[in-house]
Amino acid sequence: MKIPILRLGDILLTSIQVDLTDAEVMQFQGDVLHAIADIEARGLLIDITAMEVVDSFMARTINDTANMARLLGAEVVVCGMHPAVALTLIEMGRGLIGVETTFNLNEGLVRLNRRIQQRGDSISTDQDE
Repeated sequence: MKIPILRLGDILLTSIQVDLTDAEVMQFQGDVLHAIADIEARGLLIDITAMEVVDSFMARTINDTANMARLLGAEVVVCGMHPAVALTLIEMGRGLIGVETTFNLNEGLVRLNRRIQQRGDSISTDQDE
C-alpha cells in the first residue's frame, strides 16, 4: 500500500492510516525522502493519529526517516501519537529520539512553520538576489 504524501507549499504532509508491513514501511521511507528531495521541502509532518500500535521496527523507521529528512534540509514533526503508543515505545526503549512531536495536526503545522522560520532560510525573492 502506498501512503499518500501531500504538498502544502514547501511542507510535505503524510498520514499513516493503516498498519504497514515491513516492506511497506521501507517503501514509505523511500517515497518520503524522494519527495523531500524532489521539491526541496523545508518541512515534513508525519501524522500517526490512526496508529494504535507502533512496533519497534516502525518506531525505528520513523526515527530514521526524521533524521534522514533533516539531513536533506527538512524540519520534521510527528503528530497524533496515542498515549498507549508513547508508553509502549518508552517501555521498549524505542522513544523517538530527537524527533519533535505534537498532539495534533494543527499544532504540528504551527510548530513546523515556527521551526522553519527560526531556521531563517525562507524562500528567496527578487530582493534577495
